[in-house]
Amino acid sequence: MSFDRRAFEAKGYLVVPGFVDLHTHLREPGFEESETIETGCRAALRGGFTTICAMPNTEPAVDSPGLLKELIGRGHGVEGARVLFVAAITRGRKGRELADMVELAQAGAVAFSDDGSPVEDARLFRSALEYARASGLPIIEHAQDLALSAKGVMHEGSVSARLGLPGMPAAAEEAAVGRDLALARLAGARLHLTHLSTAGSVELVRRAKADGATVTCDVTPHHLAMTDEWVAGSRAFAWDGEDRAPRGVPYDSSTKVNPPLRTFADVRALWTGLEDRTVDAIATDHAPHSSVKKDVEFDQAAFGISGLESALALVLGGVGDRRAHDRARARSRDRPTQGRLGRHRPRRRVDTSSR
Repeated sequence: MSFDRRAFEAKGYLVVPGFVDLHTHLREPGFEESETIETGCRAALRGGFTTICAMPNTEPAVDSPGLLKELIGRGHGVEGARVLFVAAITRGRKGRELADMVELAQAGAVAFSDDGSPVEDARLFRSALEYARASGLPIIEHAQDLALSAKGVMHEGSVSARLGLPGMPAAAEEAAVGRDLALARLAGARLHLTHLSTAGSVELVRRAKADGATVTCDVTPHHLAMTDEWVAGSRAFAWDGEDRAPRGVPYDSSTKVNPPLRTFADVRALWTGLEDRTVDAIATDHAPHSSVKKDVEFDQAAFGISGLESALALVLGGVGDRRAHDRARARSRDRPTQGRLGRHRPRRRVDTSSR
């Protein structure tokens, strides 16, 4: 059957290879009221993803070869995107003892992670890296110092102070990233740091790569598009002006994510990391919840946001705006000066409100 790409593009469609999402929460088994393998795979396909990697923070956690094989079989039996499974690093994701990592690799795991929780015990995490290296698979780490983040529910800064909400400082992520990088070098293992959200974390990875570390990382669409001002009711994307953006309801639990939405400076650093290839991928961290876990007070709500169907639109919005501003800056540099010494014509304002 012939395929005319230009005919589809003329109708406004994007014709691209299928996307791969490195970080999806399908909630099965244990939380099927929020998502299932079947509904998640259908949502992924609607968002342009043909392959997704399911994280192991289910109930029970994906920490045994038998359960892993059963889930792989379920994935083969549904229509939609292909699903690959990430197995837990520790039993029950409790961080106390390692899961049977060698057997899980043989059963079909594509990586190991305790996502939703970090592996706090440094000695245990080092052992996990060494077993993963022997299996030829990466460790996907949720970098968070739980002692520093404590009971925080959003980014710690001026917005959290204004709202009276306990915050999670950027240092809670950056301290964990520094430790994880050091242990990965020690073990000689492949480390993937997922959903990085701060400028400091990106800089640490940049330096580690320059030193030859075998490390990769990803960022999420919502961390590229939204700041902590969204918790206060702003609905301005990072590339919009606050004066043009509509206002929403403050303390909206849909803006409660972990890692939390950060500052504009952090968002800008994530984009820079993508541009200079410090950041290797964009992953959705698709984490849906049932209404009983989200339609509650902000500090009681579960962390998480759905992302499979909105990821592409969010990222393209940011890409389009950055290209428009780059063109505007280039045109401004090329314009001749006016008659007075040192005085230039003002830059033309680029309207991105329809993007």
